[in-house]
Amino acid sequence: MAAMAGSVLLAFLMIFTILSSSVSSLSLNYYDKTCPNFESAVTNAVKKAMKNDRTVPAAILRMHFHDCFIRGCDASVLLKSTKKNVAEKDGPPNVSLHAFYVIDHAKEAVEKMCPGVVSCADILALAARDAVALLQSGGPNWAVPKGRKDGRISKASETRQLPAPVFNISQLQQSFSQRGLSLEDLVALSGGHTLGFAQIHNFSATVDVDSTLSPSFAANLRRICPLQNKAKNAGSTMDSTTFGFDNVYYKMLLGGKSIFSSDQALLTNPKAKALVQKFAASEAEFGKAFAASMVKMSSLTGGQEVRLDCKVVR
Repeated sequence: MAAMAGSVLLAFLMIFTILSSSVSSLSLNYYDKTCPNFESAVTNAVKKAMKNDRTVPAAILRMHFHDCFIRGCDASVLLKSTKKNVAEKDGPPNVSLHAFYVIDHAKEAVEKMCPGVVSCADILALAARDAVALLQSGGPNWAVPKGRKDGRISKASETRQLPAPVFNISQLQQSFSQRGLSLEDLVALSGGHTLGFAQIHNFSATVDVDSTLSPSFAANLRRICPLQNKAKNAGSTMDSTTFGFDNVYYKMLLGGKSIFSSDQALLTNPKAKALVQKFAASEAEFGKAFAASMVKMSSLTGGQEVRLDCKVVR
């Protein structure tokens, strides 16, 4: 038992060390002398994509989150699989990720300005910010510290580290705390679910809908996803304002109308529930907390190089 406890502690320390090793090297003026105007190229790529596809903001935000939770924000989620390695993007939780082309287009534009200078990891972090800030409904904006490096390792097997939609509050807290993120970060970043669409599967092998949901909302989910449903595209929007960044997610959560049981789990912890109520009551408070937590999460880095092509290691 002592050996097992020691191995668990070692694993935790390894994760925390990887994710915190480069935090101090980030700065807002990192590229001021080497590529001072590159952010406009990223913004333009995101803006163009958003005009053609309204799902881009949710896709980029989710992509960034999934990147940061595996070996830190090192753009490893962008790497393609090879004959010898199945990469993160092909891991089970990531097969529904899309809009990688947005980052590719941004990288191509930046490379023309400043070859070999700006990392894919920094471009993804900036694109996630722009995806929220550029929404027509208006979303929070924040200054993104820069200086991340791109990672060389990307393994589909490591996507098991991502928080699952069936996690309870203890599992969620453990996952976030291993990355230096607090309970407030957990609740604030969960608000990113205000954007996008969720594929729906039955709650378990024998139960179709989470019993903690409101009866009327559960009935609606049953219509979307009947027992033994085989449709791969069965799903629902995450809240009633799919393409707007607001606090409706929290209001629906309090009304028992969340899609994931991991969302509903936030109400099982008194402190987390109080934060849900706070954000439901004030969109400004949510926006401020979300921006702060995004900066904190995106500052967890662990890469080693600057890729010329975001899809392959140098």
